Amino acid sequence: MTLPIPRTYAPMEAKLVGELPTGADWHYEPKWDGFRCIAFRDGDRIDLMSKAGKPLARYFPELLATLGRTRAKRFVLDGEIVIPHEGALSFDALLLRIHPAKSRITTLSESSPATLIVFDLLVDAKGKSLVKLPLAERRELLEAFVEANVPAGVAIALSPATTKMVTVKKWFRSVGGGLDGVIAKRRDLAYATGARDGMQKMKHMRTAECVVGGFRYASKGKLVGSLLLGLYDADGLLHHVGFTSNVPTDQKAAITSRLEKLTRAPGFTGQAPGGPSRWSTERSSQWEPLAPKLVVEVQYDHFSGGRFRHGTSFLRWRPDKPPARCTMQQVEQEGRSALVLLP
Repeated sequence: MTLPIPRTYAPMEAKLVGELPTGADWHYEPKWDGFRCIAFRDGDRIDLMSKAGKPLARYFPELLATLGRTRAKRFVLDGEIVIPHEGALSFDALLLRIHPAKSRITTLSESSPATLIVFDLLVDAKGKSLVKLPLAERRELLEAFVEANVPAGVAIALSPATTKMVTVKKWFRSVGGGLDGVIAKRRDLAYATGARDGMQKMKHMRTAECVVGGFRYASKGKLVGSLLLGLYDADGLLHHVGFTSNVPTDQKAAITSRLEKLTRAPGFTGQAPGGPSRWSTERSSQWEPLAPKLVVEVQYDHFSGGRFRHGTSFLRWRPDKPPARCTMQQVEQEGRSALVLLP
């Protein structure tokens, strides 16, 4: 390629924080629930590179066609690959693209096409590198680039951005649980490839009260290793939705004794651990079922595909909460999808 930055160019990354920085030096963007991607175009050659420097074009062939429809023949864009599904963003749909057969990818690309949400311009349409410019200037150039080079109907979207905290609060109010979080970037800094300087992210963490439908012993010894979490559906079936493993160490012996006294099949009356799914592991069937008596409150960041995407954080026991009230309604998306924030 004749572009001024290589395909191996690492994207700028963000430091996870519990509270967003404030002040005139900061610019804010929604955090998108997708795959980070740097898109390169040099004439007829188009490449999509992941945050880890791996090519993504094989998995998203429709984005090659999308980028090929831009009027500019040379550029480098920093953005996020997302897949809209039923008015929201589906991370599970993204995961389905990785590693399947080419024929399956082709089918998925046609039935659930991806969109590229862009938030930085690293090389402009003239082939000039912009990475040494401050973000404030790059953002103006990005907006002009999208307006001039992305035809209507092409699946490339400009991520909204603001310097006003009141707008950030409005995002949270209008989108609720559909917002993955917020990214804060220093307006006066150049693009810091591969670094976390000048860029911070705050995730939108949520809590849920779940029935403990089972548990697993730790890999060594006979103390509890993780609690298996369940939520009831509208038909009263208790479905396994994830786990929490950060049980307080000083309480494990007492908790284990309490759990063993409640051991009773089936534990889960709906989807149970060990059922066929992409989360199955060698230890999936090694669990102890419990009577649905205990309720625990956990913190989580994502719920999709009928379960918590990552392990949750144990917060506290909820003896005051009737297990039957621990329903799926808690984890349904609050408010609207983050897609409504796109222009």
